[in-house]
Amino acid sequence: MGIGRAMAANAEVILFDEPTSSLDPQWVEEVLSLMKQLAVERQTMIVVTHEMQFAREVADRVVFMDEGGIVEQAPPEELFTAPKDERTRHFLRKILSPTGQAMP
Repeated sequence: MGIGRAMAANAEVILFDEPTSSLDPQWVEEVLSLMKQLAVERQTMIVVTHEMQFAREVADRVVFMDEGGIVEQAPPEELFTAPKDERTRHFLRKILSPTGQAMP
């Protein structure tokens, strides 16, 4: 519902804080699909998420945070394929599949 209100208000920036948490898989897909469409339409979004594949596909820039601080920020392909900080590398190793693609 919040997404609809932000769209109706023509918000310059929409903030999403874990928009898919506590949703069943069908709704996760619906919400991510809507957010992808917003990205295609060049809507500015700030998204806090653990949906790494979504971040990799949609973001212009990914910011990795730990304990409330920015650890690293880069374009998605750079951050996911060649992270500079050890904490970022450790996190990504834990969530990436053996093929190196972010897990959904």
